[in-house]
Amino acid sequence: MNIAVLASGRGSNFQAIIDGIRDGKIKNSEIVVMITDNREAKAIERARKNNIPVEFVDYREGREAAEIRIKKVLDRYKTDLVVLAGFMRVIKTKELLDRYRNKMINIHPAILPAFKGMHAQRQAFEYGVKVSGCTVHFVDETLDGGPIIEQTCVYIGDCKTAEEVEERILKEEHKLYVKVVGMFAEGKFKVEGRRAEYEKSI
Repeated sequence: MNIAVLASGRGSNFQAIIDGIRDGKIKNSEIVVMITDNREAKAIERARKNNIPVEFVDYREGREAAEIRIKKVLDRYKTDLVVLAGFMRVIKTKELLDRYRNKMINIHPAILPAFKGMHAQRQAFEYGVKVSGCTVHFVDETLDGGPIIEQTCVYIGDCKTAEEVEERILKEEHKLYVKVVGMFAEGKFKVEGRRAEYEKSI
């Protein structure tokens, strides 16, 4: 399975997937390219250390132009699965979304549909919930609204700061993302309406 990763920042989930492939938790897979919109992203360093090609897309040219370029890069690398790992853009271009529908996934640091958008951990902390978590979902035209694949709950009732919530959830993000990408490598997900169900290949 050819995996492309989109990242804008430190790339800790990107690293988790690199490690998951190396450790055999994600089988028969390779990260063929890392795409970023940020020339200062730490994820670039992670890619270079692991001999993963890096492609830069410039959103200053306009969203559609940048996302058509992303599509061309994905096509060139014969991508089977697109993994958003801290990619700080909402993908909206129809041509890209249609080409990789049900092949593009994202991880969100909350139990969707609660706390969509930016700073989900702070939203959960300030709201006072006792349990939050993380969600892997398919990317579609909506903001954090694509069909849900898997979720993990995290107890945050004793956290004293939003930063503590973020750190606790992040540990589970790494585990969940590796699990889901590994499941893609083994079989496929079937999407019916707003639900995504895993089917093991026979």
